[in-house]
Amino acid sequence: MSSREERIETLKKELTNITTYNRPTYCAECGGVMVFKGVGEYQCENCGFLDYDDYGKVRNYIEKHMGANAAEASKATGVSQKAIREMLKEARLEIAPNSTFFLRCEICGAAIRWGRFCSKCEVAHHRDLEEMARKSRHHDDTFGYSTERRKGEDGSKRFTREQ
Repeated sequence: MSSREERIETLKKELTNITTYNRPTYCAECGGVMVFKGVGEYQCENCGFLDYDDYGKVRNYIEKHMGANAAEASKATGVSQKAIREMLKEARLEIAPNSTFFLRCEICGAAIRWGRFCSKCEVAHHRDLEEMARKSRHHDDTFGYSTERRKGEDGSKRFTREQ
């Protein structure tokens, strides 16, 4: 397996891990159920108390403090820098255009401001995924409605009805 294929396999494993970002489910004030309102904001259906998940906290902090880096946002919000990096990789957040900090494309290493891949590698990655899906579908359809016979079948009935 080439190093590119190994990186793609590693990325597939990472993408299957879903991060919850500490979403509030129950109200800290009254114990009621928290309802998602959008952009990381949750509201209690009983008392109306507003709470934020990690994404909402970081997003609100960055909106108020333009140009803040991950360390500053982490210190102010209590959200780990690892979680902030994951938000950047998921393209939930974007590095400011005037920043000297950049992420690196996970395939070619080019500097990027959000996501996991540069635009060139993202196109190639999606083409690879589509080709693998196409091959998988073709393989699955081989014995569906085609005229091919499965090996080992000689045309006799598999089951006979007892009378």
